[in-house]
Amino acid sequence: MSQNQKTSQAGQRAAIVMAGTGIFWICAIFAGEKLGLSNRTRALFDLAALAGFGFALYLTFKLWRDRQHDKDEG
Repeated sequence: MSQNQKTSQAGQRAAIVMAGTGIFWICAIFAGEKLGLSNRTRALFDLAALAGFGFALYLTFKLWRDRQHDKDEG
């Protein structure tokens, strides 16, 4: 597998994590409204979404660092 394919797959993985976290968060907000969940439970879903977005940020930063490293190598 070439380096370009690895970079592409890493970018796709980061995008899927971001999109999946966003969809999860929107569904959690609507479910919390419709089911009348407590604020503590809603906050738990918010923290889970925050963790997902933090992980996506980590993946994006790692991808950026890898690309900078490849650019420096030549």
